[in-house]
Amino acid sequence: MNTKWLAHSVGKKPSVPAQSYSEHIADVVGRVDHNLDHLLKYYNGDVNFFRTTVRTAALYHDLGKLDDENQKVLSQGGSRHLPTNHVDSGTAYLLDKDFVESSLLVYSHHIGLPSIPAEQAKEGLFLRDPELKNITEENLSKYLLRHIESGFDDLVEIQDKQSDWNGLSRRIALSCLVDGDYGDTAKNYRKEFPVSCPKPRWTERLKALDRYVEGLAKDLNVAPERILLRQKLYQASREADTTPSFFACDSPVGTGKTMAVMVHLLRTAIDKNLRHIIVVLPYTNIIKQSVEDYRQALVLPDENPDEVIAEHHHQVDFDEVEVRQLSTLWQAPIIVTTAVQFFETIANNHPSRLRKLHELPGSAVFIDESHAAIPNYLWPQTWTWLNDLGEKWHCYFVLASGSLPRFWELKDLITVPERLPQLICDDLRKEAVRQERERVVPTRHSDILNVDGLIKLVLSQAGPRLVIMNTVQSAAVIAHRLASQIYGENYSIDLETSQVLHLSTALAPIHRDKIVDIVKQRLSLARENYDTNFTLIATSCVEAGVNLSFRSAFRERAGAANLLQVGGRVRRHGENFKPILIDFRIEDDLISHHPTFDISSQVLERLFDEGRVANDSPSDLVTEALRRELMSDTNVQYKRLQKYEEAGDYPAVTDLYRVISGDTKLILVDQEIINKLHEGEKIDPKELVRRSVQMWTSKIGKTCAYQIDGFPDLFGWPEDGYDEFFLGYMKGVLPILQLEEKGFGII
Repeated sequence: MNTKWLAHSVGKKPSVPAQSYSEHIADVVGRVDHNLDHLLKYYNGDVNFFRTTVRTAALYHDLGKLDDENQKVLSQGGSRHLPTNHVDSGTAYLLDKDFVESSLLVYSHHIGLPSIPAEQAKEGLFLRDPELKNITEENLSKYLLRHIESGFDDLVEIQDKQSDWNGLSRRIALSCLVDGDYGDTAKNYRKEFPVSCPKPRWTERLKALDRYVEGLAKDLNVAPERILLRQKLYQASREADTTPSFFACDSPVGTGKTMAVMVHLLRTAIDKNLRHIIVVLPYTNIIKQSVEDYRQALVLPDENPDEVIAEHHHQVDFDEVEVRQLSTLWQAPIIVTTAVQFFETIANNHPSRLRKLHELPGSAVFIDESHAAIPNYLWPQTWTWLNDLGEKWHCYFVLASGSLPRFWELKDLITVPERLPQLICDDLRKEAVRQERERVVPTRHSDILNVDGLIKLVLSQAGPRLVIMNTVQSAAVIAHRLASQIYGENYSIDLETSQVLHLSTALAPIHRDKIVDIVKQRLSLARENYDTNFTLIATSCVEAGVNLSFRSAFRERAGAANLLQVGGRVRRHGENFKPILIDFRIEDDLISHHPTFDISSQVLERLFDEGRVANDSPSDLVTEALRRELMSDTNVQYKRLQKYEEAGDYPAVTDLYRVISGDTKLILVDQEIINKLHEGEKIDPKELVRRSVQMWTSKIGKTCAYQIDGFPDLFGWPEDGYDEFFLGYMKGVLPILQLEEKGFGII
């Protein structure tokens, strides 16, 4: 075997020798084979075609690195780009041999899946650099000879099957290849963080969960009627049929839905021999609570909780070699992740974002708080993907929410409307809805308020109080103004005694966690009539899935589902007091507008006028609201998305499919982590996530954020502009906004 040809040059941080072409290709193929062995047992399609296609792409993905000029650069080391596009050679060779799908994978493994219509319209299908076409054709035989000298057979098998792959098939196939390539590259540069994958042990976890829930019923400080309902829901979920690929669960808040659905998924994983259970949540801050609960309930005595229940917060997938090791992969038995991560991974065309997708087939997926998972216009195309995953990839889904929109029944949106089986029987569902109506009824404030008017309204009601604003900026403005009124302009917040607290994604997860813990402690004291006079100003990050119970709540006008979910944070456990839930509108300086809620807020206003907010069941109300919102979408975005996906315009799908609109960057707020990056140390991806925030790319230049040297996708934040106890990064942003409001600009 000839080892003189190189795939990777010498690494300097840390110092590592160059990697040979033969070693890299062999390692990538081995990793790809491993992925395929675990993946294809769940594939309801042509297994041989899928395996051959992906494995062939792995064999030829770096063929162009064998070019003389490329080898000179690789042998010299350093960070110089290769002079000849190393992707074109493998792409051209495989396309000539009629391995069209393999050719597409090689073409895409760095730049991502392309627009098929655009490729078909240009001269030279899948050719990235037309000027180098002649060089590639002239030297292809030389590359192939060197490929054979490196220990690999030339391509002998010719595919005679017409591909029936769709976009999802191509994304999963590319995921297998990219994971093999990125993983070996990270290992070569000694930057791959060690990953341990415990066995599923579903039967043992089912027994552990039964014991946990039995003990939980004894410890809960909840009204007896609610405890009995929870027990019935848990048992019904445990005994439900595991045959269907989909279930709906519209159990109201506070009825034990989290564990009830989990026991059903464990039963399903046992019956269907699944490899993962994935819990999808809409907001990063509620992941911590769910992860803690699941770890207490499901981790066995001899296991590491972090390895069994993996938590995946932000979007931390990177293309650069230097930070590939920070990517978070879906390899644990149970993964708790965000809707942004889950759904945008399925929709993406970028290699780094797709790297973990091959772990999804053969998984049971719990889409919790489904009403808030994704913007409504994304559901029609998403529903197509979920059905494909269920039919072809042996996936299983439960969609759950206390206010679950039944979009799959709407004939105007879904190609073939259907009725999903309910995880909970009708009698139990009716009992749960009855208790929900008795618990809290939303009202609306008729006037448009300013900041001072809102504060006056909030303080007129008994505490503890919750105020939810539509934007991070608005929440910080209200929190700052209220704290200034109570304590003066130079206030200092003591979390345990302050009359005003703040919680939003302006705070890193590690600091949000502390604040949530303090809020829970203070709410516990409030239930005994201690410490009742405080107000939490927050964003929608505490709107759903958080086990908090306030006496009064106020929600800036948004959508019907948003309002109903806030009701889940009021008198959650059936406490003995009269609850308050008020919808309001606000206009004032520095209160920022959230365009996402334009249509939904108008729909909610009409539903209030019609009396449906007080009288409809939560599921009926949000389903009707969703129908009206989509019918009011003059841009018809959901139809455009479906058109792009059907045509294979994958970049257009990625651009349009945004769970959170806009491009964001990761900003580290921990100087110790930043120092470790500069020193080339390995960093646990979980710590990177827990000590960072996300910010719109368009706004970074107007703030005190700075790019971290050597890491194009990572930014830092100065310590004196961050407040871990109150405003987070808004401490550094608010003064800038106030100056701009007074007419001053930033140069």
